[in-house]
Amino acid sequence: MPLLRRIIALALATFAVPSIAAEEQALTLLRPDAVFDGETAVLRRGWAVLVRGNRIEAAGPDVAVPPEASVIALPGTTLMPGMIEGHSHLFLHPYNETPWDDQVLHESLALRTARATVHARVTLMAGFTTVRDLGTEGAGYADVGLKHAIEQGIVPGPRMLVATRAIVAPGAYGPRGFEPGVGVPLGAEEAGGPELVNAVRRQIGAGADLIKLYADYRWGPGEPSRPTFTEGELKAAVEAAHSAGRQVVAHASTAEGMRRAVAAGVDTIEHGDEGTPEVFAAMKAKGVGFCPTLAAGDAIARYRGWNGAVPMPKGVQEGFDALAKARKAGVAICMGGDVGVYAHGDNAREAELMVKGGMAPADVAIAATSGNAKMFGLGDRLGTVKAGMLADLVAVEGNPLTDISAIRKVALVMKDGVLWKGPVGR
Repeated sequence: MPLLRRIIALALATFAVPSIAAEEQALTLLRPDAVFDGETAVLRRGWAVLVRGNRIEAAGPDVAVPPEASVIALPGTTLMPGMIEGHSHLFLHPYNETPWDDQVLHESLALRTARATVHARVTLMAGFTTVRDLGTEGAGYADVGLKHAIEQGIVPGPRMLVATRAIVAPGAYGPRGFEPGVGVPLGAEEAGGPELVNAVRRQIGAGADLIKLYADYRWGPGEPSRPTFTEGELKAAVEAAHSAGRQVVAHASTAEGMRRAVAAGVDTIEHGDEGTPEVFAAMKAKGVGFCPTLAAGDAIARYRGWNGAVPMPKGVQEGFDALAKARKAGVAICMGGDVGVYAHGDNAREAELMVKGGMAPADVAIAATSGNAKMFGLGDRLGTVKAGMLADLVAVEGNPLTDISAIRKVALVMKDGVLWKGPVGR
């Protein structure tokens, strides 16, 4: 029966049709060359991992093999926790295919949702078994529906933490450039003043797992980003979200926008290009995580004609500089690239750029697994390979602790104990 179950699951994954749940007592033994546990920069050679149902039952060098277990040999691979994408937009696709404005204004919700199901599948097959999806960018609460469809086995995809619509200050987002006073669909929900707290509660009531606030943005064409919410507004929004058990993510690129968001008590800062040593020191003191999204800046620069040569465009260089400042301050670093700006399934792009920015491959691998899990409040069940954790596991060819590009060579994907990609056991 275990063999038949895996064959069916693999066939379903191939054709992007409903998944099936792991049988409660199904036993699978995974035998890679080595195991990366997600927490330490040590490759555990000779380890095996036993999965019962949707949980890891045992991991180590002397795992007993029950006679009824299905054994999957994974020569030449490193088994590691399923990776966690920290900044995704499954309802967006690369801007060099269709500009952001046109995606928001001209693509139907049905089209965008259908495309998002494909994005979810390719993300899972790339070894990212969990995503923090930070806004549908004009697709309303469709991320909640996609999350439920994945949970119910209707479509394959990663676990999702969803931010639904995200929240912006009135007048501070897009699409724009139309006759003033004409109602235009926006990429986020507008709210300010006392109504900001109600917007937070509305989004939570509609299914948001976390709240995203735009702490700064461009007020007009050609202007630099400036703060959008007052510190008091941000504090009220954060208090409302935290009271409901939700984390708060802040889009913030300017030093002042970051400062206000940190003072208000947000949980992570996204982008942070203009962050100063003082701001990053405050983030460290308050335990605020940082998601530099290097890949988004890299992709946009390339869409505009940059070929990767030195000198880097200002925006790209600022991203690397911000990462260096954050690391020097000891801030916890999130692995999340703003995928959707560039192609889903290419999530490894951010990890490779983090290494280019000075991080050791092992530190990036830890950030993409246990680091993100702890930062997002998932560390009690995801991000590490040890007994009792959920069986979200990925096998990659090579050693990601010395060569981060190994995470592109995905040989096996297991999520919640169900095998979606890889060899069938015997």
